This record gives sequence, C-alpha cells and structure tokens, in this order.
Amino acid sequence: MPSPSKRLLNLSLRAATLVSKFALIFVLAKFLEPAEVALYGLLSATVFYVLMALGFDFYTYASREIIVTNRREWAGILRDQGMFYGITYTALLPLCLLLFWLGLLPWSLAVWFFPLLTLEHLAQEFNRLLVAISEPLWASVVMFVRSGAWAIAAALWMWLDTAQRSLEFVLAAWTLGVLAACLLGASRLRNLDSDSLKRKVNWQWIRQGIRIAFPFVLATLSLRALYTVDRYWLEALGGLEVLAAYVLFIGIANAIMSFLDAAVFSFAYPALIAAAGKGDRADFDRRMGRLARHTVSVTLGLSSAALVCAGPVIGWLDRPSYTEHFGLLYWTVLAAVLSSVSMIPHYGLYARRKDRPIILSHLASLPLFLVATFAFIPLLGHAAVPAAMTAAFLFLLLAKLAAFKRCGPLPANN
Repeated sequence: MPSPSKRLLNLSLRAATLVSKFALIFVLAKFLEPAEVALYGLLSATVFYVLMALGFDFYTYASREIIVTNRREWAGILRDQGMFYGITYTALLPLCLLLFWLGLLPWSLAVWFFPLLTLEHLAQEFNRLLVAISEPLWASVVMFVRSGAWAIAAALWMWLDTAQRSLEFVLAAWTLGVLAACLLGASRLRNLDSDSLKRKVNWQWIRQGIRIAFPFVLATLSLRALYTVDRYWLEALGGLEVLAAYVLFIGIANAIMSFLDAAVFSFAYPALIAAAGKGDRADFDRRMGRLARHTVSVTLGLSSAALVCAGPVIGWLDRPSYTEHFGLLYWTVLAAVLSSVSMIPHYGLYARRKDRPIILSHLASLPLFLVATFAFIPLLGHAAVPAAMTAAFLFLLLAKLAAFKRCGPLPANN
C-alpha cells in the first residue's frame, strides 16, 4: 500500500479512536450517575499513573536502541526488556494494595484495577514498539482496539440496553478491549528473527537502560502526577459532582493531545531521531519546522472545535452537575493547548538526546502545580486546580523552548 494511503488509513483509525473516546465519555455522563463518572475518572487516572512506574520509562532507552539496531537483534532486545519488566511487576504490584488500604480507591474496584493496570501497560509497550520500528499503521490498529473498538461497543450497548448502564459493565468492556489489543500487538511481532534469543540475557544492557531511564521515570512520574493529583484534590475541594464534571471536560481537552500523538508525533519523532543521529542538519531543521506547523494548526483547530461544540453537547446531557461547572472546560482546554505546543521543543530536545532540560522541567512542574493550586484556591475555589495545571504547562512550554534555543543548530555530520 502506498505511503499516502497508509497515512490516510492511520489517520482514519486514530480519528475513529478519538471519536470513540468522545462518544464513551458522553455516554457515561448521560447514563451513569455523576459519582460513578467520578470513580471512573479516579480509577483511570490512577491506572495510567501507576503504569508509568511499572514501565519505568524504560522505553525511552529501548526505543532509541531498537531504531538504530539491526532488525535481526530485535527479538533479543525485547526479551531483555521483558526481563526488566518482570522485576518491576514483582516489586510494584504488591505495593498497589496500599491504594485501597489507604482509602484512595474503594476495594470494590480492586478486581478491575490489577488486570487493567497490567494489560494497559503491555498494550502501551506494544504500541510504542510498533511506532519505534516504523509501523505506525499497526500501532494505530492496536490503539483503536485498545481505546476505540471497545468504547464503541460499550457505548452502543449502554444506549440500547438500560440494564447495562453501570460502571461494572464499562470496566468489563475496557478489560476485554485492552486484552484484545495485547493479543493483536503480540501477533504482529511473531515473525521476528529468533536467533538473537539464543544469547544470554544482556544484564549489562538492562543496567545501562535503568541508569538512563531512571531520571526519565522520575520526571515522567512528576509530570503525570498532575493528571492524578488534580482529580483527588478536586474531589477534596468540590466533591464527586464537581469531579465528574472535571473528568468530562478533561476528557474533551485531552483528546487534543491524543489526536496530535496519532496524526503528528507518531510520524514525526522516529524520523526526527534518525535525522539527528545522522547529523543531517537540513533534514532535521525541515522536519522540526513541519512538526511545529502541524502541531500548532491541529491544536488551534481542535481546541476551537471543542469550545464551540461543547456547549450544545453538555446541554444535551441534561445533567446539572455538568452545566453548573462549565467554566472548568476553558481552563482544561487552555492547559491542553499549552501542553500540546510544548511538545514541539520537547521532541526537538529528545531527538538530540538533550534529556537534562526535559527531566528538570518535568521535575519542577509538580511542585509548581502544588504551589500554584494553594495560591489560587482563595481566588478561584475548586477552579484553582485546572488553573494551576495551566500555569504548570505554560512553565513547561517556556522552559523547553528556552532549552531548545540554547542548543543552537544541529552539528553537521561531516
């Protein structure tokens, strides 16, 4: 299939995934009680936060290694990466029981939490791997099964069958969808050359990866904490009904980043890394310019559409909990815009292996968010949480942009 056709199909799959997520969150808001929507938001945020620790951001090392390694060695690299994940699973999964013992999540959700955590992590790794080995189309297929297909099925089923309008049904559909995505991703890798599996596990490679990934995981956990602490803090400030509205609005805003990741970043960053690795200054600059143009145009278009269309759709829900707190949407969309634009210098720094400014800015974002929230509470009340998120992402944009400019032109490879 020609490359333009593959790109069109890729975008179609990602667009379908995006539409499915939209449909699901609105169906949940329509048919579930606000308290159930709030619990769904807490569970999903916690799952995606903990899986960051589970994966240890090891992919930041492994993906770059795979891109520059002969295909015949990929199976051995993946085996070694799997050995590392076996260690993190053994160490961290038992600690997750503290989430329920401390009352952060109700024990009734534990039966869903652990399967979802494991399956989401594996599906995420399959998706990242397929992008790294330049198979973005298959990555889109896995992403659609992981986040789109089950959401469509669940939304339609809930619409047609009132008996299935429950949080338990949604979580069961989510679990089955992610399991199917894992099986699909694994099947795509079954034809890798297995000769490299005959060598012993490369523990030195794993230790090197841990050393490189450790600062990244600290930075990622710090940044990702914004998307987790915000929900718990908003619940404490405004209760479950305010949290339910925030979960709906943050779902709308985060769709901007989801679409960018699908339509722009997944295509751009492997080639950007390759250009930087070869020292091809002209190609690197050209790709950075294209990345900037596409990111800004898509971000502005989607954010404008979100603000225009959200009002009528929220009215259709006919739930006072959402209309009363509509102002939270403006903060969440603004935060998403700043986050999206900050990815332009982020990928430029990442491609040039300038990891230090990325790590330091991410580490600083969490304390900045906490301080800003405390400062904004007297003035904004529960809206202080998304306002502080906006301040944190503005800081990330400015810090990464300044760091990228300090790098200067890419040194040409002579």
